[in-house]
Amino acid sequence: MISYKELHHVSLTVTNLEKAKDFYSNILCLQEIERPNFDFPGAWYSVGNQQLHLIVLPESQTIRKDKSISSREGHFALRVENYYDTLNWLSMHNVTVLEKPDSISGFAQIFCADPDGNLIELNVDQRDL
Repeated sequence: MISYKELHHVSLTVTNLEKAKDFYSNILCLQEIERPNFDFPGAWYSVGNQQLHLIVLPESQTIRKDKSISSREGHFALRVENYYDTLNWLSMHNVTVLEKPDSISGFAQIFCADPDGNLIELNVDQRDL
């Protein structure tokens, strides 16, 4: 049996580090943290006690060719403080979103994509709307 403590990090491949860093730093407002000096480019971000790792790999098999937003594609989710503030912030930055405030999941969900099409869910408990 495996006993888990927590999810440590999510790793995503990107093609353009500067565009990705602009999105994750300035649009999603994540805090970049120190990254070891690997022999390939990337960036690490703090997300509470967890981390998000970006790895530059233009030939990655995980980069989606179809950049449309679907809640059924692979994604990771970040819990946000306020659904409507988050929605307004994304709108001010011209980020295309898929809204699901009444999702059967029990979460009010906002889906968006980074410049490479990696999908991100931003959510709150529906009771907190």
